[in-house]
Amino acid sequence: METFAVTIDDALRSVAFLFLDTAPVIYFVEKNPAYVDRVKDIFGRIDNGVPTGVTSPVTLAEALVHPIRRNLTAQQQDFIDVIVAGHNVRFLPIDYAGGIRAAELRAKYNLSLTDALQISSDLSASCEAFLTNDFRLKKVTEIPILVLDELTT
Repeated sequence: METFAVTIDDALRSVAFLFLDTAPVIYFVEKNPAYVDRVKDIFGRIDNGVPTGVTSPVTLAEALVHPIRRNLTAQQQDFIDVIVAGHNVRFLPIDYAGGIRAAELRAKYNLSLTDALQISSDLSASCEAFLTNDFRLKKVTEIPILVLDELTT
């Protein structure tokens, strides 16, 4: 798949609400050296008020698996703080309509259930973009998909 680098400034120029898929949150909390500059930039913008970050129970459930398995209670709390109670972050439940939309997205794009629920949550929140590091999600046309590996600071 051919990729095109775009600056974070350009990618977020008209984004007031940015859905945060799991990988960018994990990279931020765990300070992943390959992505730390990019995610610190994006989360710094969220912390400063634009864009607003949006997350879901799927983000929380996926991010907590590793620290729960390893009994890393401080890291568990770090994830909860960012995903559920982060400054300028909205944590949205998944409702009946979101479940139906997720099924439609799964049928249309052959997405995994978690990916379909994430995209459905993004659409329910009227986000202008979806931040991930999963190139496979670029096949979704209902929302701009921003892939961390394509973003530069």
